[in-house]
Amino acid sequence: MKNNMANKKILLSLTTITPGEWKNKVKEIDELGLKEIALFPTSLDIGQRQELYSLLEKTNLQSIPHVHLRSDMEINELDYLSKKFGTEIYNVHSELSSHPPLFDYADFIKKIYVENTEEIPTANDMKKYAGLCLDFSHWESIRLVNGEVGSENIEIKKLVKKYKIGINHISAVKSEKVHYHDRLTREDYFGYDFHWLDDLRELDYVKKYKNYLADIISIELENPLKRQLEVKKYLEEIIL
Repeated sequence: MKNNMANKKILLSLTTITPGEWKNKVKEIDELGLKEIALFPTSLDIGQRQELYSLLEKTNLQSIPHVHLRSDMEINELDYLSKKFGTEIYNVHSELSSHPPLFDYADFIKKIYVENTEEIPTANDMKKYAGLCLDFSHWESIRLVNGEVGSENIEIKKLVKKYKIGINHISAVKSEKVHYHDRLTREDYFGYDFHWLDDLRELDYVKKYKNYLADIISIELENPLKRQLEVKKYLEEIIL
């Protein structure tokens, strides 16, 4: 039985992990006639973000419903995104993660959700913010690495029962572990979740998590937006 599509929105995303590739995604916005996207400026410093905002204003983009906050993003950036692009939902990483928020977002608390990353959101995180940003690929990788009875998997199950799920992230999950080097923290990570998709079947794991769908679902992939259109169509067929 499918969920009501009228209540769910899957967003293509402008991601920024691959150096310089985000500029090509900006060009794709008008080439593909896109009016709304999610935004992941998490690999851009303040100067690069200002350049990004300037370029986005020159497109026909109308709305950015969801933004993944980088840890050093200040209040004036949230004000700008909310007023210029009508951003409704933001997400941050846990206070225990390698990229915890550096500022007090008190005025935006009701719009901010904490993501399950390499670190599980803490009780203090959940007190501060509106609820949970549930990244299905991170959850699936943890389950594959540590098993169903692993402590991390059990903790996430507790969180999803207790707190509101305000936003989802979906990335690829590979059949074997992959190596990822974080160029910001210089840390190495080995897991099944990855931000580049090679085969649409790398999304099939999401079927397991249909009961945890939020109203807004962001595709977190480095693939071009044109490829993400195929991803969106595939996800609509298997989960909505």
